[in-house]
Amino acid sequence: MINWAAFATVAIATLVGAVVVVGMYSLGVRLWAVSADAGTSAHRTARSGAVACFAVCAAAVLYGIYLIVPFFH
Repeated sequence: MINWAAFATVAIATLVGAVVVVGMYSLGVRLWAVSADAGTSAHRTARSGAVACFAVCAAAVLYGIYLIVPFFH
């Protein structure tokens, strides 16, 4: 018998995870582009925000690899 509650939990977690990673990456790219503009006064703040967004994406990917590969457990 299929456990539909567990299936729904995994589907929702996957959807939320994908939205978060793609959203953080998109925000990082946008902040990086803003920081490259010559006329902005918030150059360092935008660049720091972009690096933080990319770090969150990298951490999510590394955690996913950790969960998938049994050697790391």
